[in-house]
Amino acid sequence: MADQPKPLMPHATATWLVDNTGLSFEQIAEFCGLHILEVQAMADDLASSKYTGRDPLHSGELTQAEIEKGEADPSYDLQMQKAPVEVTRTKGPRYTPVSKRQDKPDGIAWVLRNHPEVSDAQISKLIGTTRNTINAIRERSHWNIQNIQAKDPVTLGLCSQRELDAVVAKAAKKAGLTEDADAVASDQASDKDRLIEELRAERDANVKAAAEAVQEAEAAAWLEAKRAEEASEGEA
Repeated sequence: MADQPKPLMPHATATWLVDNTGLSFEQIAEFCGLHILEVQAMADDLASSKYTGRDPLHSGELTQAEIEKGEADPSYDLQMQKAPVEVTRTKGPRYTPVSKRQDKPDGIAWVLRNHPEVSDAQISKLIGTTRNTINAIRERSHWNIQNIQAKDPVTLGLCSQRELDAVVAKAAKKAGLTEDADAVASDQASDKDRLIEELRAERDANVKAAAEAVQEAEAAAWLEAKRAEEASEGEA
């Protein structure tokens, strides 16, 4: 049973089997690849997530005869009748959630402005857009060009920083800009080092000033206490 494929939606399938059959929790857990306590929680309505049942008869993963075999013999292991079809990603433009699609023009504008060496094909694949849209934004003929503002596509959630860096590096290498990019990176690193040194020096100065202030306060307190002691002895 270890090599047997599992239902496409194991939790939803388990929910349906709990509600609609007399199978044991052990049989359902084994068939769906779940822990028996998960199935028990579903039966007791204790599961943190409530699943909508998925009928394995409708999907062909089980038959009524197979379920009846299991109901008649609690030790019987249910057999998958039709393995679910594995879902694979098809080639084509990147899928972008509807809530993010309005941000695509801003991301395209950012890439065009900051990385002109990146090809239209690369932008299309990175952001999930069309060459017509890219050209319209480049030529400022896009219908909404007045409202498009160049924004980092990573910040907009249209791609990851790693994906963007990979595309830019590939485009720079192809355009022969690798050395320039290295020089820019080196300058940025130098600026970063200088900034770190300045911050470190400022921190050290603040620590030194704070230590001196503490010493002065302690000295003043000691002097005040000394004067009070001398005044007390004088009165005695």
